[in-house]
Amino acid sequence: MKTSLQVLTESNIQTNRNKRKQVGILGGTFSPPHIGHLVMADQVYHQLGLDCVYFMPDFVPPHVDKKEAIASEHRVEMVKRAIQGQPHFALELNEIERGGKSYTVDTMKELMRQHPDTDYYFIIGGDMVHYLPKWYKIDELIQLVQFVGVGRPHYTKESPYPVLWVDSPEIDVSSTLLRERIATQCPVRYLIPDAVLAYIQEKGLYQA
Repeated sequence: MKTSLQVLTESNIQTNRNKRKQVGILGGTFSPPHIGHLVMADQVYHQLGLDCVYFMPDFVPPHVDKKEAIASEHRVEMVKRAIQGQPHFALELNEIERGGKSYTVDTMKELMRQHPDTDYYFIIGGDMVHYLPKWYKIDELIQLVQFVGVGRPHYTKESPYPVLWVDSPEIDVSSTLLRERIATQCPVRYLIPDAVLAYIQEKGLYQA
């Protein structure tokens, strides 16, 4: 006959086995990472009660509309500096280490193989929600992850795909805008974390 302590212990073990880790993924080129990325990740982390959010720089952007990016080592270092001191943020280097075009569907298959006890929430801005029909193997990808949408100015919250929307301040800033401002010597302080801006200036990135 089992004692009450044995029953309780077995119950706790079963509960722990059934508990799956809830992880957010914020992918992108991060050229450079900015306040908008940090606010998105933080809002989703808190509102969905996630265990953590991983920032995942791509190696070669896979978008149909070509995006230019500086060397991956610079982007990785900038992300490191952007999230330093934030215990609920971390860096995921799967796409950097794999190389080639960074197709999200391939990445998520690999992450799920490595971490079968984890549920993934893929965080995207409203502009990327609008872009979803162009994503590589999107019909397969939506079976692997839960997309989480964060509103962006000038984009509607509509999609033919299942998107979980999070209410967040809409910050009208983009990496493209920041690169242009840096190239023309316009101030970008407070739009980019100080540690990231110091690295950009040290390495002379995005100069005209």
